[in-house]
Order: sequence, then C-alpha cells, then structure tokens
Amino acid sequence: MANVTNNRPLSPHLQIYKPIPTMVMSIVHRITGAALAAGTILLAWWLIAAASGKPYFDWVSWLFGTWIGLLVLFGYTWALIHHMLGGIRHFVWDMGHGFEKHFATKVALIMPVVSICLTVLVWIIGLAI
Repeated sequence: MANVTNNRPLSPHLQIYKPIPTMVMSIVHRITGAALAAGTILLAWWLIAAASGKPYFDWVSWLFGTWIGLLVLFGYTWALIHHMLGGIRHFVWDMGHGFEKHFATKVALIMPVVSICLTVLVWIIGLAI
C-alpha cells in the first residue's frame, strides 16, 4: 500500500540508493555468475568439438584463437576469477568476519584490481607455457 501522505513508495529502490562499492560488487558478482553460465556453454562446445574429430576441433580452436575469441576467453577468465574472489569474500562473511563498514568497503574497492591483476597473471603464465 502506498504512503498517500508523502506520495513515496514504501520500499526503497535503486533510484533512491546511492551506489556504494559493496553494492556494486554484489551486482558485479551476479553478472559474473551469469557470464560464467554462458562461458560454460563455450567450454562444453570446445569439449564436444574435441570429441567430434580433428577437423571440427581445429576449426573451433581456430575460432577461439582469433582476437574476438581471445577477448571472450579473457573475459571468461576474469569473470571466473572475480566470481571466485567474491565467493571467498562471502565465505569469510559466513565465518563471521569482515562485516566492519570500512573493511568491507576496502575489500570491495580492491576486488576489481586484484581480479584484473590475477587474470593478467594467469594469461601470462598460460601463454608462457
């Protein structure tokens, strides 16, 4: 039921709240989860191609080796690492730690930097091998 006197909704919504780092990281965590679902379909496609025979596997490998394919794979790697870090953060919260406002905000601000650095490190190691 709407509050007739103030003509405002009873429940706040995204237009009311100012985005804060922890809220943004929560949204990004959900987005990376959805991206991982889509990326897992690509992983399954690659495995099916490997089981289908050399010509089809070579074509799929070529496609993933193009600059667009590599960009998608880089994004998948970042989503995987970022989602993993978010999962670790939630695990720490489940243990009852890290709820202090300033600490949670610092972790939320550091997460994108750490996830990008780890993604680049994984790719450097992967390309070096």
